[in-house]
Amino acid sequence: MKKIVYTSLFILLFLSSNITAQYQPKNISKEDLKKANHWVNKTYKSLSQDEKLGQLFIVALYTNKGESEINNVRNIVIKDKIGGLILMQDDAAREINLVNEFQQKSKVPLMIGMDAEWGLFQRIATAHKFPWAMTLGAIQDKNLIYQMSAKIAEDCHRMGINWDFAPVVDVNTNPNNPIIGNRSFGSEVENVITSALHYSNGLQDNNILAAIKHFPGHGDTNTDSHLDLPVVSHNLERLNNVELAPFKALMDKGIGGVMVAHLYVPSLESKKGIPASVSKSIITGLLKEKLGYKGLIITDALNMGAVANKYKPGELDALAFKAGNDIMLFSQGVAEGKKLIQKAIEKGEISQARVEESVKKILLTKYFLGLDKYTPKNPENINSDLNNDSHKVLVQNLYSNALTLLKDEKKLLPLDGKQIYYIPLEEAPYQTFAQQIGSNVIIKKANEINSIPSNSTVIVGLHKDNSTAYKPYKISEASKKTLSDLAKNQNVILNVFGSAYALKDIDISKVSTVLVSYENNDDSMTATANALNGKTKIWGRLPVLVNENLKAGMGIDLEPKIVSTNTYSAVFTTSKQQ
Repeated sequence: MKKIVYTSLFILLFLSSNITAQYQPKNISKEDLKKANHWVNKTYKSLSQDEKLGQLFIVALYTNKGESEINNVRNIVIKDKIGGLILMQDDAAREINLVNEFQQKSKVPLMIGMDAEWGLFQRIATAHKFPWAMTLGAIQDKNLIYQMSAKIAEDCHRMGINWDFAPVVDVNTNPNNPIIGNRSFGSEVENVITSALHYSNGLQDNNILAAIKHFPGHGDTNTDSHLDLPVVSHNLERLNNVELAPFKALMDKGIGGVMVAHLYVPSLESKKGIPASVSKSIITGLLKEKLGYKGLIITDALNMGAVANKYKPGELDALAFKAGNDIMLFSQGVAEGKKLIQKAIEKGEISQARVEESVKKILLTKYFLGLDKYTPKNPENINSDLNNDSHKVLVQNLYSNALTLLKDEKKLLPLDGKQIYYIPLEEAPYQTFAQQIGSNVIIKKANEINSIPSNSTVIVGLHKDNSTAYKPYKISEASKKTLSDLAKNQNVILNVFGSAYALKDIDISKVSTVLVSYENNDDSMTATANALNGKTKIWGRLPVLVNENLKAGMGIDLEPKIVSTNTYSAVFTTSKQQ
């Protein structure tokens, strides 16, 4: 598919034939722009008021909740003429067939979105999982992030998806953040900006829209907005320097959308308890007017407890549109919302010009994504197309480049082929790592450490449950004791298959070698085993501030070993903090 690079333009606020939008191809000709204007104006004029309002809504499509749920969505598509769908959990082939059906039945092409931060695996279990953003934040060659998101874009096209609600640009400064954590590129603003830009460009250069989220910044929260309303209580200076900084830096880089969070930010909203997602001060006053963002503005999911527990369906949608959002995501009350928006228009609370601005912005974005010429997708072989060797090679390369060596005082790496011992700790599977590390490894359980001869090389693997991005990172007291006991008499290589935050309250002063692998899955464990055996370079950097001794930017470079007549050598260079 021809690559399209998007660039931001100022909205032309003329209520004539000019179209309100941020996007257009980088080197678009006047003739192509004229065609785009013509299609949008023609389509807009063909819509009834009810159909125009329908463009403002995206609803969720689950295929694992039974036929009644699917029929409900089918009725909304047909009756309420909605603007798009967000694909949720279950079967890829089933979703493709339904998207084909709904696109055929829709007067205006549907925008099809998905939360695919770590690829389609986030919603489609048969797809291949890409690394979480925290892992990507450790990678120094950011072009690898671009390659990853370009591959995600390829998978999106295969499914008929045209909007990936990613990347997260929240700066995760709170280790106890229950909802962001692994989804953030880290605790350093510049690393978040650079990583997110490469991720966004990889999508949009391949004609998949991106959405930076969660405005105005969800990184320092200790409440899950799926359950209740988090509060971000920082002053304006702090917000500008940290939370808002990535959004301000990225808004003029052509990124397609901004997703607004369900957060209460007293420094930005004077009315107590008003979420950012329905705050006119934050969306219109700050995001649109002060910061000048001209792209699509979309709410976070409106079924989340932070707002769904406080507002009625429909009422919430109307409040969100009044505040300045263009699209209400995961609406729970499309028909009710449309009625309330229309009432507000009739009362003069919302202008018709505002409707025209949002709808034409949506239509033009759809046009530039090629939705004016939608081609049905073929569900055949979809699972193998989303999970094959091309995914595996790329993913293992990403994990390999993320590996972060924090210390190696006794120069235990790379492994020299001699007998070593391996102690797996914590709750997750470790078998892949044990198999890949080599045949000279003796596996011992925690209660068998006394049988290990003194001064042996012992790998301690902290294998955390990474089945979701939200699992706790903390290490058990039993594991800490085992590590401490081993460090007294053994040469210990501590390998963290989990968040770097796992090291937050672990004493590593007596541990010779510490390596962070960030995740516990087959690809990560294989990449780690290869690196420990000297097959690949280790050069990742810590993406977060863990504690006063483990700061963001720390890491040691370890070159691959050079093999010559059974002689092994390694080159070490201690890098400066970045």
